Amino acid sequence: MSKPTVRAVKDTRGYRAFRVINATLLVIIAGVTLYPFLNLVAQAFSSEAYINAGQVNLWPKGFNLTTFDLVMSDRMFWRNYQNTVYYTVVATLVAMVLTTTFAYAISKHHIKGRKFFIGIAVFTMFFNGGLIPNYVLVNELGLRNSVWAIALPNAISVFNLLVMKSFFESFSTELEEAAEIDGLGTYGKLWRIVLPLSKAVIATMVLFYAVSFWNSWFAAFLYMDHRELYPVTVYLRNLIAGATSVDGAAGSAEATQIAANVKAVTMLLTVLPIVCLYPFVQRYFVSGVMLGSVKQ
Repeated sequence: MSKPTVRAVKDTRGYRAFRVINATLLVIIAGVTLYPFLNLVAQAFSSEAYINAGQVNLWPKGFNLTTFDLVMSDRMFWRNYQNTVYYTVVATLVAMVLTTTFAYAISKHHIKGRKFFIGIAVFTMFFNGGLIPNYVLVNELGLRNSVWAIALPNAISVFNLLVMKSFFESFSTELEEAAEIDGLGTYGKLWRIVLPLSKAVIATMVLFYAVSFWNSWFAAFLYMDHRELYPVTVYLRNLIAGATSVDGAAGSAEATQIAANVKAVTMLLTVLPIVCLYPFVQRYFVSGVMLGSVKQ
């Protein structure tokens, strides 16, 4: 018995034109997005004369490591870098625990007071106590000069909370009902059923929180009294401020070089760890948010 002939469906002329236009637009958008970062890297390794003349584009000119040598030879830089890693890990862990448990609770429609707690969370998106009340509260709680001054006031992002709430609401109820039949309680269902199938949304939230805490400097600048407790963002902020003051005054050639590309160097050093982290998280963005679960 002969097998039926399988014929491939040919793309229409309109669809082929769409693919070409779509690919072209994506390449242009990627180039426009990537250009500022490449220019930043080029300026970080260029000499002061070429930077001030506006001749640095996508490739370094007058290769120079003076500013890198200054920053990376300072022991305080590495101390503050360690603080940043510590603050980011602790604050992200606290934020993920609170956001995940809160979102899972308010995603259940049978919970009493659900709308009340959602309303409180949404209210904080538009209104807050202000800088002075927050400072007084943190000070009265004895959180100054500790990681908790950074982690607790910003522990829950309402936007991230609502995203996770929407995800949990779309989660398959059959899986949780089957888990209840097997004897799992609320925390058992969350830990053994829900979270393993929520890797995509969890990875996304971890990246959002980690980037936010990594780039944050004002909270540490406000609540930390000693240089040894600063994150690297405050160190780099002070370095930029010092270089800017030197820029308008007559100084040595080294000081002039530092003032010329210190912003590029500091931004590069700040963004580099996040750029290195993204490829490990990116695969979860494209794998879907219902990994292996039964869909209704």
